[in-house]
Amino acid sequence: MYSLIEVQKKLLPDLLSTMQKRYQILKSIYFMEPVGRRTLASELGHSERVLRSEVEFLKDQKLISIQSSGMSVTKLGLKVLQDLESMMREISGINEMEEQLKRILNLQEVVIVAGDSDETPWVKGELGRACAVRMKEHLEGKNIIAVTGGTTMATVADMLTTDFTEKEIVFVPARGGIGEDVKNQANTICAKMAENTGSTHRVLYVPDQVSKEVYESIVKEPMIKEVLSLIKNANMVLHGIGEAHTMAKRRKTKEEDMKKIIDGHAVGEAFGYYFNEAGEIVHKVPTIGLQLKDLPNVENVLAVAGGASKAKAIKAFMNATTKSTVLITDEGAAKEILNL
Repeated sequence: MYSLIEVQKKLLPDLLSTMQKRYQILKSIYFMEPVGRRTLASELGHSERVLRSEVEFLKDQKLISIQSSGMSVTKLGLKVLQDLESMMREISGINEMEEQLKRILNLQEVVIVAGDSDETPWVKGELGRACAVRMKEHLEGKNIIAVTGGTTMATVADMLTTDFTEKEIVFVPARGGIGEDVKNQANTICAKMAENTGSTHRVLYVPDQVSKEVYESIVKEPMIKEVLSLIKNANMVLHGIGEAHTMAKRRKTKEEDMKKIIDGHAVGEAFGYYFNEAGEIVHKVPTIGLQLKDLPNVENVLAVAGGASKAKAIKAFMNATTKSTVLITDEGAAKEILNL
């Protein structure tokens, strides 16, 4: 397959570029359906005139249907998408990029999905779907899954389905989160994951950031102690990776701490730790829950983050974490990391 694609790139480059364009349009319709032509054109950055001819082609091939509510992918169209997936990974060089990132970041596994979630919102859904697949592969017997907050983890929750109920799962928040946007709090995301998979969950109703005195008082509470024990015994951790300045602003970081983050040239954040490009910790937020030092003891750690804007943050965190971490990212972030 690979050699054939290489030959096609040399002799029929237009054929492959046309195939990629139509695949992208079909996939976008699938994720956004029902969707109007104007909205789709805006999402993909094409003119309506260019898109019109491509949409007509897909309709003539019975790959999409068009109703008053918008365009949708047919059963045949969905089968074509599924059949083309591995080929499109070869054409776009994603398989090779995965191998390159494994070497550069010193990781055992890297999963890249097509697209850039900075430019195309539905790509984040693909990140969530890829995470769900890897989760299934690593589940066995009884499972405690610790989950952080954030928009990416919220998307992962949306992609989980009832076929997870074959295993016994308890979802627990990796750390406190009162004070954040409710829908992106770890407690809320755990509840959603449990609901979608028919599993159970526990809550950790404590602030994300606390003083040393408050921390020592809270962790003595029996209910808090019980949840913290579950978190410490998690056999799987799902987490996102944030861009340092964005996360600091979101947390309403104090001026003196913001100065540490800026002066330390922090580019990435995870678990309340801020990292510079070398993966060195330049600032630590006192949080209740999972700590960076706990990760080496966790059997399966899945880090999910995408978008070219997060390339430095991802690279920084990977310099600080264990090589057993599985990185799930997108093409936009992968290309930017390789360019750094």
